[in-house]
Amino acid sequence: MSRDIDVTEEVRALARLDLEGLRQAWRDAFGEPPATRSVELLRLCLAWRLQAGEHGGLDAGLRRRLRDASAPASPPLGEGARILKEWGGALHQVDRTAGGFLWEGRTYPSLSKVAEVMTGVKRNGPRFFGLREGTPR
Repeated sequence: MSRDIDVTEEVRALARLDLEGLRQAWRDAFGEPPATRSVELLRLCLAWRLQAGEHGGLDAGLRRRLRDASAPASPPLGEGARILKEWGGALHQVDRTAGGFLWEGRTYPSLSKVAEVMTGVKRNGPRFFGLREGTPR
């Protein structure tokens, strides 16, 4: 319990430090500090690291859920949606059907499978077809 009090006091003491003081506290505890110039962000990161070091960080399951939740979602494609993709010098048409994705007369369970068959390489289908935010179309 006494270590809990020490960490609490260390975190409270961060409120009195300026940017250089926070950087020095980070160096003392963890090595080279991040390049941020935000006093508030560095204070929060340092407080979290100190507390996580004492009480444990995020467990693997929670880290995985957070990572999955932050992944950009593909827009939903309803039945009848049509995707056009230029690849290998040809324009390819993929249609969304009730059973999956129709390309060249064959239905596939996912866009990733279509992209794999089309290119011969495993690919992220929504990214390949330009359906992910920040992906060229």
